[in-house]
Amino acid sequence: MLAAKNLEVVYDDVMLVLRGVGLEVPQGQIVALLGANGAGKSTLLRALSGLLDVHDGAVRRGSITLDGEPIHTYGAARIAALGIKQVMEGRRILADLTVEENLRIGGHVRPRSITANLDRTYQLFPVLADRRRRTAGYLSGGEQQMLAIGRALMSDPAYLLLDEPSLGLAPMIVQQIRDVIVQINSQGTTVLLVEQNAAMALSIAQHGYVLENGSIVMDKPAAELLADGDVREFYLGLGAEGAAKSFRDVKHYRRRKRWLS
Repeated sequence: MLAAKNLEVVYDDVMLVLRGVGLEVPQGQIVALLGANGAGKSTLLRALSGLLDVHDGAVRRGSITLDGEPIHTYGAARIAALGIKQVMEGRRILADLTVEENLRIGGHVRPRSITANLDRTYQLFPVLADRRRRTAGYLSGGEQQMLAIGRALMSDPAYLLLDEPSLGLAPMIVQQIRDVIVQINSQGTTVLLVEQNAAMALSIAQHGYVLENGSIVMDKPAAELLADGDVREFYLGLGAEGAAKSFRDVKHYRRRKRWLS
């Protein structure tokens, strides 16, 4: 299990972003992490994957453990070698290389498995197989997101951390990404899914967390979060009866979230 306990993260030694965060990602599950922009979701993923130092961040208190072993002092390369891989927001593909070159780079730590992992990735994303020799920068946004996920899968991760995989994609592509995440999980990869698309995330997760202002404010099974009034209103845009709220209603809404009372 991948877990964070009482985690505090600062940037530039002064900016406190995460405040006592506790989170567990049990092996074999999909766990959803919800939150608005600026809540600290990407910072938490950076902490879990060892990428804080790239952004002048550091763990000030608390711990991150993998199967009980503290890993919060490890660098990114060592954490990746343990099987924890992150797909960052914004895809971050190598635009000047071909699709297959991007994938092969992702598999360089498993050289003996590159052929098998290429076959697996192309089965998950047939469109990438059709475009394997195409320059990656010319792919559509959805295809680039598939490539980013496929590149991470090339190293056989035990834990896959996905940062906003549906961001900016058309609804049909979002559905495809959703189905692929379920398939990846069914093949044995544990997934921590960071999403603003709460409906999509909670529809496939077993458990969910809500992060606000650097703190976990809700921690429940995904089905209970989907049924929670505050989550439905503030994250799904639904009223008490399940009807969609208009922008005008949301703009002038004054009720405080229960966890802020």
